[in-house]
Amino acid sequence: MGEPVRIFVSRDSAALSVGADDVAQAILEEAARRKQSVTIIRTGSRGLFWLEPMVEVQTGRDRVAYGPTNPSDISSLFDADWLSGGSHGLRLGPLESLPYFANQERLVFSRCGLTDPLDLQSYEQHGGLAGLRQAAKRRPADVIEEVSKAGLRGRGGAGFPAGRKWATVAAASGARKYICCNADEGDSGTFADRMLLEGDPFVVLEGMTIAAHAVGADEAYIYIRSEYPAAIKVLGEAVAIWQAAALNQIAGRTIGFHIRRGAGAYICGEESSMLQSIEGKRGEVRAKPPLPAIAGLFGMPTVVNNVLTLASVPWILANGASAYAKFGAGNSRGTQAFQLAGDVARGGLVEKAFGVTVRELVEVFGGGTRSGRPVKAVMTGGPLGAYLSCDDLDVSMDYEALQSIGGMLGHGGVVVFNDATNMARMARFAMKFCAAESCGKCTPCRVGAVRGMETLDRIINGVEVSANLALLEDLCEVMTDGSLCAMGGLTPAPVRSAIKRFPDDFLRNNDNSGQRGVS
Repeated sequence: MGEPVRIFVSRDSAALSVGADDVAQAILEEAARRKQSVTIIRTGSRGLFWLEPMVEVQTGRDRVAYGPTNPSDISSLFDADWLSGGSHGLRLGPLESLPYFANQERLVFSRCGLTDPLDLQSYEQHGGLAGLRQAAKRRPADVIEEVSKAGLRGRGGAGFPAGRKWATVAAASGARKYICCNADEGDSGTFADRMLLEGDPFVVLEGMTIAAHAVGADEAYIYIRSEYPAAIKVLGEAVAIWQAAALNQIAGRTIGFHIRRGAGAYICGEESSMLQSIEGKRGEVRAKPPLPAIAGLFGMPTVVNNVLTLASVPWILANGASAYAKFGAGNSRGTQAFQLAGDVARGGLVEKAFGVTVRELVEVFGGGTRSGRPVKAVMTGGPLGAYLSCDDLDVSMDYEALQSIGGMLGHGGVVVFNDATNMARMARFAMKFCAAESCGKCTPCRVGAVRGMETLDRIINGVEVSANLALLEDLCEVMTDGSLCAMGGLTPAPVRSAIKRFPDDFLRNNDNSGQRGVS
């Protein structure tokens, strides 16, 4: 008998939610009945969520994919000789040949779904640790210079240059310095942080180790939302493996890694609120200045970067700043993980260079709406972003292009809405979200969101619509100009964009299926 056939089944939370564990068990049981030797390797996800549970079979040099599979399909797959890549109704072929996958530029997510996320040897065989080794040979200032030349900007939404932030922390004085990875991914329709932490956690640890070397930090914290139990478990195991292999040691410096679990507050995605939470305090925005780079965690100089920002660093160090900067558009260099959700036929992750249009993401990669209804609106930038109309879909997905039309890139979320959506109600949702998630420290956010929600209720119910629209604009202006952080400052963005692009939904005088109340 030859070597067991290797079969890859995702253990990503999205795959588990649709039965990946049951599929893996069914494969083992059917193989045992047929006396065929197989090895199941549980991986992260490749990001083609509409095909989950998806199974890949190693057939010589190729990995042939089948999906979406159910336990009831396994017997017929064996009958079709799928262990040799046989033909079957669920056969997809090598994923790299599918247009959805082939037309991506996967730098950060190049390993996700390929390997066991906790197999350090496989991580290295697929290019891991190359960036760390390059960084260890260089002076900290040279590492910062390389990140700066690459044009890497914060992937959490603000788009601040990572190299500039690192240089500020490196130059700051303090008895101790910290690296904080913000994994409190709370935007609706986003999952890239979770997917990477579950599928390739070592790349995040590698990026954090490089960052610690660059700025002179000895402690590194990962702040992850409690709604991600699988990611927390995988990450904890990855940290233990990383430290046991002494990979947290670089250029004579040993970095201690710590995982902190959030309690579900959206506001803790804001950097100063996150630092408060790590310190054991109420998650509440801090006034700035001082910036966290000067006085952050425990009052010390602190780098706060998003998961995807830190995960981009190893590729930059391994391949060079100029190679990274070749990707992208304008001042938006490299790639972004775009996450397709909502009413979209092919929901999943698309890693593309900045410059891809919203239309390409929704229509080419996403395949249009799943319902078959026309697209009405697309939200980019999460619940604090903007609603775009069909007239805006040819805009380039980069920081400046979106900003020029009043949009926002945010964390790369792309949520699709069909023509049955009432945009006045979506505007109300934005205000309701802010009212629920505000930390309450500043009046414009705390009170403005509640009053905004009440005003939208009157508009939706056809009460003095013109006067209430004027009042709503006044509230939005106060929130934008007077809020302490982006939570209150950006909540008006989706409201204003909905009013601007879909005015009929606000002027239809309660044409809402006869329902006077608003839930």
